[in-house]
Amino acid sequence: MKIYKLFALPALLLGIVMMARAGYQLFQTEQARQEGSAVYGDLSGQVKKNAAAPPSAPSVTGTPPAARDESPDGAEPRREEEARMDIPGFEIDFEALRTVSPDAAAWLYSPDTAIDYPVMKADDYSYYLTRLPDGRPNAGGSLFLDYHCAPDFRDPLTVIYGHHMKSGSMFGSLQGYKKQAYFEEHPVMYLYTEAGNYRIELLYGVLIGAGQWRERAFMHAENLESLLRYAARNTTFVSEAGYQDGDRFAALSTCSYEFDDARYVVIGVLRPEAPDRP
Repeated sequence: MKIYKLFALPALLLGIVMMARAGYQLFQTEQARQEGSAVYGDLSGQVKKNAAAPPSAPSVTGTPPAARDESPDGAEPRREEEARMDIPGFEIDFEALRTVSPDAAAWLYSPDTAIDYPVMKADDYSYYLTRLPDGRPNAGGSLFLDYHCAPDFRDPLTVIYGHHMKSGSMFGSLQGYKKQAYFEEHPVMYLYTEAGNYRIELLYGVLIGAGQWRERAFMHAENLESLLRYAARNTTFVSEAGYQDGDRFAALSTCSYEFDDARYVVIGVLRPEAPDRP
């Protein structure tokens, strides 16, 4: 009995310490979430102008999935009325945004989800992983560009990273694209840049290991065709959106937990707000 008590007390104390530590970690996580939510809410109020109700999610049409990798022979140019894309009725005041966050490159918006954030320019993979747009340390971090990508989205492929937050904030909602029904409810996103605005017609959602992503160098534009072929074979949803030679693409990447170092990447094609914009 004495031996039992001798071991029971340290075990009890250890359990108390572990529970206290877990509680403190939960407290810190919630505190970081609330801080980030307040900062992003304030920032949105400062830089989003002429806000209006977004249009209902449009149907996305295009070439069948099997024909996406190449433009069909003799394809006619996209008509002007087809090229014009509806964009939710607000603009981003980039001058105001850069007074708060000089590294801001764009604003990404997905209707009826938590995605309504600035996209930061990053010189590496770590700075905005744990910082808010104003540079304040925060576990939720910011959305940020792959440092290989041009901040004006002129590259054939632009990669944006964000945390998979359990609250659904940042890129947490991307996990929904693992189901067809969610894609059908959210087939497009919207990208605001200083040079012009874009609708992102979503094409694929693909689960991939971080090591495989790096080994295939999918973040580099010269491997875009390979990325699109891989994504078409492994997509978690089927989209009718199509693309042509010369189109530009965005890939939104976040952590996933099906296996060690899993990543989930949603890929879309950029459509300019109006045909006279690049």
